[in-house]
Amino acid sequence: MDLPLQLLVGSCLAILIMITLCGNIIVCLAVTLDRRLRSLTNCIIVSLAITDLLLGLLVLPFSAFYELAKEWPFGSTLCNIYTSLDVMLCTASILNLFMISLDRYFAVTTPLRYGQLVTSSRVAVGLVVIWTVSLMVSFLPIYLGWNTNGTAVQNTAPSCNKECMLEVNPVYGLVDALLTFYIPLVIMCITYYQIFKIAREQAKRINHTWCGSSNAPMPPMVKEHKATVTLAVVLGAFIVCWFPYFTVFTYRGVWGNSKVKGTPMSIVLWLGYANSALNPILYGTLNRDFREAYQHLLRCWRTGGPRSSCLPCLQKAQSRGRSCRQDQGRQEGKPLKLETRNGKETLLIDGALKR
Repeated sequence: MDLPLQLLVGSCLAILIMITLCGNIIVCLAVTLDRRLRSLTNCIIVSLAITDLLLGLLVLPFSAFYELAKEWPFGSTLCNIYTSLDVMLCTASILNLFMISLDRYFAVTTPLRYGQLVTSSRVAVGLVVIWTVSLMVSFLPIYLGWNTNGTAVQNTAPSCNKECMLEVNPVYGLVDALLTFYIPLVIMCITYYQIFKIAREQAKRINHTWCGSSNAPMPPMVKEHKATVTLAVVLGAFIVCWFPYFTVFTYRGVWGNSKVKGTPMSIVLWLGYANSALNPILYGTLNRDFREAYQHLLRCWRTGGPRSSCLPCLQKAQSRGRSCRQDQGRQEGKPLKLETRNGKETLLIDGALKR
C-alpha cells in the first residue's frame, strides 16, 4: 500500500475506532446517570454497548494494524486470542439484538403481562446465556481445532507466523453462521413484523383518541412505538453491516479459505465493524430520551460542571415539583407576591411569610 493511501486508510480506521469508543461510552454513561433510561430494555442496550466498547478496545486496534501492515508480528498465541475475541464479541452483539427484539415483542404484544414475563431475573439469565454461548462458539472451537480442515489448531504452523485469519471449514462455517446469524435474524424479522402490525393498529386508535387535545402529553404507548421504530432501524443497520460478512463467511467455509482474501475481505469485515459505531448514533438520532441525555452529558463536559448537574431527570423532577406547587396555589386562589425584606427575597401566600 502506498504511503498516501496508507495514511488515508489509517485515518479513516482511527476515526471509526474513536467513534465506536466514545459513542458506546456515552450510551453507558447516559443510562447510568439518567433515571429515565433505567429500564430492563436499556439494560440489554447497555450490554450491547459494552460489547461494542470491548470490540473497539480489544479487537479493532489490532485489526487496523493488521490491515495497514498486511502482516501479524505478535505470534500465533495472541493471534488466536484476537480471533476468538472477535468471534465472541460479534456473536454477543447478534444475541443482544435478538434479546432486544424479544423484549420489544412482549412489550407491544402483551403490555398487560409484560411485567410478569420480562423480569430482572430473567433478563440477567438471558445476558448470562448470551455471553456463555458467545464463549462456546469462539474460544472453544478455535482452541480445539474444530474450525480447521484437520485436527490442528489454526495459525500454529511456521508458515502462518505472519498471517492471522480465522480458518473456516464447512461444518463450522454452516453451524456458526446458522446459529449465530441467520436463525436469529429470521426470528428478529418475524418478531418485528408482528410488532409493526400491532403498533400500526394501536397508533391509529391512540391518534384518533388524542387528536382533539393538541396540548396533551404524548401517551406512553406512543413512546413505546417510537422506541420500537428506533430499535427496528438499529436492526436494519445491523443487517446491512453484517449480512455481507456472513455471506462471505459461509462461502469461505464451503468453498475454501483461500477463495476470498485481500480487499473484498477487508471491505466486508470493516463494514461489519462499522455497526458498532452506528448503534450509539442511531440511539441519539431517533430516541428522544437518549438524545436529551446525550445533550445533558455533552453540556456537562463542555462547561465542566459538577457530577450532580449531569442528572437531568432529578433537576426536571424538582422543577416539575416546584411548578406543580405554584400551580396548585394559583388554582386554589392564593395570591402569590414576591417581596424583598432586608435584602432577602420572600414569598407571601395569603399573608403568610414563606422564606
